Amino acid sequence: MDHGGPQQQQQHSMEQQQPPYHPQHPAMMRLYEVQKEVASLGPQVCTFSGLQNDRDYKRLERELTRLLLDVDQVDTEGKPELQGARKRAAQEVEGLLRYLEENGTHPSRLAIEQLSNEARQLVDERVVAPQRAGGVAEINDELVDALQELVLRLTQVKTEGRVPLRKARYRALTRLCAVQDVIEGRTQQQTLSLPLSGDTHESVNCINQVMVKVSVARGQLVALLMGLSGRDSCAHLSRILTEMQVELDALDVSGNAVIRNYRKQVVEEINGLLKHLDLEGEGDDTRRYDLAQNNSIREIEGVRAHVSHLREGVLRHCAMGDLSFRPKAELQSLLTQLDQVDTAKNPCIREARRRAVVEVQAIITFLDLREALARRQPGPNEHPSHRAVWQVLGSLSDLQAQVLGFDGKRVDKSYMILEELLTKQLLALDAVDPQGDETTKMARKQAVKFAQNILNYLDMKTDEWEY
Repeated sequence: MDHGGPQQQQQHSMEQQQPPYHPQHPAMMRLYEVQKEVASLGPQVCTFSGLQNDRDYKRLERELTRLLLDVDQVDTEGKPELQGARKRAAQEVEGLLRYLEENGTHPSRLAIEQLSNEARQLVDERVVAPQRAGGVAEINDELVDALQELVLRLTQVKTEGRVPLRKARYRALTRLCAVQDVIEGRTQQQTLSLPLSGDTHESVNCINQVMVKVSVARGQLVALLMGLSGRDSCAHLSRILTEMQVELDALDVSGNAVIRNYRKQVVEEINGLLKHLDLEGEGDDTRRYDLAQNNSIREIEGVRAHVSHLREGVLRHCAMGDLSFRPKAELQSLLTQLDQVDTAKNPCIREARRRAVVEVQAIITFLDLREALARRQPGPNEHPSHRAVWQVLGSLSDLQAQVLGFDGKRVDKSYMILEELLTKQLLALDAVDPQGDETTKMARKQAVKFAQNILNYLDMKTDEWEY
């Protein structure tokens, strides 16, 4: 019987030795198909930044659960190799399901949603609802301050380096900052002497009508950004604003500088609204919210390293009673450098810069107080209450040195001691009776602010903030 040549015999021998889990085995083929689907779903899961009740969450959960059932139904024929492959596939799918659930229910994700809801309610009550009712939005400094407080709280939500949480925080921040920008623009516009009288020029009536439309569009934009508009879309509003621009461009305002300037201001107002309508895909680019390699962050970190070096030098010299080391000019130059950092309107970079500025200012105020204490020469007629304030300031200076050098956590005993001692100094200031002395009143007020700033700085140093 002819068994063929050497090649055929080798092939026949290999076929006989081929294990039962050959890649063409039906079980392995099905597991390969599952792996392909997992590879497709993996990036979606790893960047999903929503909540459990979101449509995309339910879709991903449903597809992953289906894959898990498919893996479970693979017949391994009792072969260990196939069983191992099925187990690995199941673990991969289960890992994605677990990651999806952890991020969708993570306390930080819920905190982001809660702050977003607070902002939504605030904007709805003060801006959107009054305009829908035909009234006027309540735009004032109180609203601007309340929005800024929410932005600050959002930047301080911890993400543990998780991409979905960073993405969710960034998307919430960009929308809230855009609303801030729109509202602050409205506040500035209220100070302009607009619109002009229609008697001035035939084009003025048309510009005034566009101004009314812009005011309406502003309210629609705020509603869109905060998720308070069920019908409008960014694309629709963009078309409306672009049509307004075309309408303004068609006007003949030649020869009249006042009207030309008026039209220019309205066009700038429209452009200011249009720039916020590209937020649909905002947050999809990881460079916007994963800031470890961001050039501005690197610049800020470089300044912070310099500040740390100067702080160590200041504390070392002060511990030896040497007040000659006063790098205030160098510290001021660092403030200038921070002021020039390009934040690209990124709220996280803004917050990083703000915190670096606080670090520099803390050293400057420490040096200023040390110098004032060393220079102080109280006269025999100094008011007792005034003397008491200065005694507290002396204690605060010593405590500030400890705060500047503190490098622990809030759970540390040394933190609790520092916090308690600073609080006692505030109570000591509260107990000072100026007895009608204006100088003492002012000194006590400044000392209270100084003590509170030290407490705030200690709080900032230990809040474990991250980009």
